[in-house]
Amino acid sequence: MPAVLTLLFLVVPLVEVYLIVQVGQAVGAWTTVALLLAISALGAWVVRREGRRAWRGLQAALRGGRAPERELADGAMVLVGGTLLLTPGFLTDAVGVLLVLPPTRALLRGALLRWLARRALRAAGLPPEAARAFGIGGRRRGGTGAGGAHAGPWGARPGSRERVVPGEVVEGEVVDRPSREPGER
Repeated sequence: MPAVLTLLFLVVPLVEVYLIVQVGQAVGAWTTVALLLAISALGAWVVRREGRRAWRGLQAALRGGRAPERELADGAMVLVGGTLLLTPGFLTDAVGVLLVLPPTRALLRGALLRWLARRALRAAGLPPEAARAFGIGGRRRGGTGAGGAHAGPWGARPGSRERVVPGEVVEGEVVDRPSREPGER
């Protein structure tokens, strides 16, 4: 990973300079500067709007008592996309737009969440096959939740609102909890 980052920090600025020079030769230096400033200003406006939307989504998820994985991913993508949009250059602006706009962000979010989940499993020392048990890495099939067509390790699909049935386990068998009388705690 450090080698990839080093390569990016060396290659991206060179590509940016090349693109700015090419655009400058095609439309003129002042037009290029004006275009870069306009894209940065538009990017700042879009980031502000989408950042607020991501923040409201995070608050709603927390109020609703559900894990805000989607909202956190959106917030992170808006933050990175905004940083790229404010950085002068056409390549970083293109990547920033992909991360900030909702339709393209939704496409990239699934890949980001799967990548992060696989890294977390690897860091926990679990084998790659464990990803399937947690609903990670399978191909998504129509409307089956975030993890694919199969259920998670506890029988419910990730993201579902299935009820938990109270009970206790005694020597490997599930024993129903006796019903309580009204008013009993």
